[in-house]
Amino acid sequence: MKQEFIELINARENNLKNIDVQIPKGKITIFTGVSGSGKSSIVFDTIAQEAGRQLNETFSSFARQFLPKYSRPEVDEINNLSTAIVVDQKRLGGNARSTLGTATDINSLMRLLFSRFAEPAIGYANAYSFNDPSGMCPKCEGIGKIITLNTDAALDMEKSLNEGAILLSGFAPGTWQWKAYAESGFFDKDKKLKDYTKEEFDQLVYAEPQKVKLNYMGNEMNATYQGIAVKFMQQNVNREKETTKAAAKKLKDYAITCTCPSCEGTRYNEKVMSSKINGYSIYDLTDMQLDELMKILMEIDEPNAKPIIAGIVERLKSLCDIGLSYLTLTRETPTLSGGESQRVKMVKYLSSNLTGLMYIFDEPSTGLHPRDVYRLNELLVKLRDKGNTVLVVEHDPDVIQIADYIIDVGPNAGSGGGNIMYSGSYQGLLSSDTLTAKYLSSKTEINAKPRQVSDFLESRKSSLHNLKNVSLRIPKGVFTAVTGVAGSGKSTLVNEVFAKDFPEAIRIDQSPVHANIRSNPATFSGIMDAIRKAFSDTNNVESGLFSYNSKGACETCGGTGIVQLNLSFMDVMEVECSDCNGSRFKQDVLQYLYKGKNIVEIMEMSVAEALDFFEVKSIQTKLKSMNTVGLGYLSLGQPLNTLSGGECQRLKLAKELNTKGNIYILDEPTTGLHMSDVSNILRIINKLVDKGNTVVVIEHHLDVIRNCDWIIDLGPDGGTAGGEILYEGPPVGILDCERSVTSKYL
Repeated sequence: MKQEFIELINARENNLKNIDVQIPKGKITIFTGVSGSGKSSIVFDTIAQEAGRQLNETFSSFARQFLPKYSRPEVDEINNLSTAIVVDQKRLGGNARSTLGTATDINSLMRLLFSRFAEPAIGYANAYSFNDPSGMCPKCEGIGKIITLNTDAALDMEKSLNEGAILLSGFAPGTWQWKAYAESGFFDKDKKLKDYTKEEFDQLVYAEPQKVKLNYMGNEMNATYQGIAVKFMQQNVNREKETTKAAAKKLKDYAITCTCPSCEGTRYNEKVMSSKINGYSIYDLTDMQLDELMKILMEIDEPNAKPIIAGIVERLKSLCDIGLSYLTLTRETPTLSGGESQRVKMVKYLSSNLTGLMYIFDEPSTGLHPRDVYRLNELLVKLRDKGNTVLVVEHDPDVIQIADYIIDVGPNAGSGGGNIMYSGSYQGLLSSDTLTAKYLSSKTEINAKPRQVSDFLESRKSSLHNLKNVSLRIPKGVFTAVTGVAGSGKSTLVNEVFAKDFPEAIRIDQSPVHANIRSNPATFSGIMDAIRKAFSDTNNVESGLFSYNSKGACETCGGTGIVQLNLSFMDVMEVECSDCNGSRFKQDVLQYLYKGKNIVEIMEMSVAEALDFFEVKSIQTKLKSMNTVGLGYLSLGQPLNTLSGGECQRLKLAKELNTKGNIYILDEPTTGLHMSDVSNILRIINKLVDKGNTVVVIEHHLDVIRNCDWIIDLGPDGGTAGGEILYEGPPVGILDCERSVTSKYL
């Protein structure tokens, strides 16, 4: 059979230099190259865009209103495209009602199983859903948590009612609201709250409404008594009308979210919890680790249930095979990491019987320990063997090895990239002279001379999630790597326990910089004001003219550079504004120059070019920082919502380069980085440490781990088999740690 190729002719999206590309169909093609070299421009902005656009065109114009919008990419022609399925790192998201079980549809199979085989039977499948009124806990409405009064903030346990123990506004001694408690006859007004019995305290705080007689102005009156928490919630939360500003402030100061006392966080009502199979309720099963759940389901000896159980087990097995056996079906989807979300999506497609599709992956190795990468590779191969074309953007050498075909983009980032440096087999890449080949064959040694350690920052002992009563001891003023397989408890220990005990720690992760179409590297780094000032001083005009969010904005497009055309029932089209040609500024602003350039020309400069151009000290310092973190190729005016996760993280890092005495937590800073950029990140981390900062890095990348001063390794495995600290100390020592998976790979 003749090999078919997807062909791109003259692709020029973003920084691509009018390139022609051929990608074999039915194979795994991996795109390599430094961050910002143009890999994503080929794979996502050209191929995936056009595949999505052409698929959309097969629908009626009415249906297209409800579909995602795709623009036509900058390319002369694309031939032999297939339907594309993009599996990216966007978090699964969802709300408090969305769990791993609901997202993978395993819960609906579980509900079916229970509706047919549980004793006592309570009704149809929906009766076993925490999102259905017939199955949910009535108190928390199936959320598992409630908002209630934070008694620590609202009550002073050292005082009595007469001394003003109730700290809420409007409850001072002598007030009408205070009398409802003091005169109720339930309490000794001079007894300190800390001396109350449990019954007295519950009566004061949590009592449901009841009738009492009060003495007011010498007369006896009938009144309704209710606990302070109940009253607080009624006054501030359980109102039909919009919460007022005052109530919102009260909630912020005095409310707390806690586990629902009625269902104890299970989300279900008593009827659902009483209906069981082999002694397990639906909550008992969904709250087990996936690998345990598989075992329990296999033990159900009910011939008629076999087909449903087989369906559930098949999905669970796929999740376990890809290294997610430590999760539970009750896990809320917003709490999954980017890498975990991506692997959950992959499993969804594996159970599909469609062939001839094009699967596009964005760095699927993110968040995977080297041990688990082979599982990912098996999945990619399975997808290919089903008759699909697999395109992967990836930096991990272990994933690159399984490629049938490799396309290396470069040579550098931004305007210095956009060319095809190599295309062919893996063996061929190794003997080429590209940057990728150079780093694939180099090896880093373990840091034999780490910095000396004396003082420690220690968190409280914790058993949160899967932690086994451990605390984190971070040595001050050095570079610490926290390692371990996915799900071993690294993020819990660092981001939830340690960061809570040391709130001054600065967390720099891959979450997008709060960005819209109007923010860019110049506004984010704070040099935009200095640039406007330079223009206004030179030309003797007001600085607002040099902002497209202010007086300088083109009136036609309002400073966005694009105009929306509403063609009634057709798609809304975005076209470049014809008055400012997409520059966002009024035409008469362009006559003002600074060192021979107008504001638009300066916004088009890259960070590296601007560094040579500006002499103003404050601008130079910030540009230098952006250049140091490897973002010299970004243009000053590039909208921040077009940046990748790794670029956002490095932009945040750039802001911190000149500080001292801080604690920094970096969550997988090598995500999205080419091997050649990793050495740059290490240089930045060491620079931060040399300035007197403490840096903690959660990381799987072996080169980063080999270079740190101190390793804290968690494990031995994920989920309930994790949560222990296996090793803490200088890097060389971990090699002798038998139980550590990390040491085997170092």
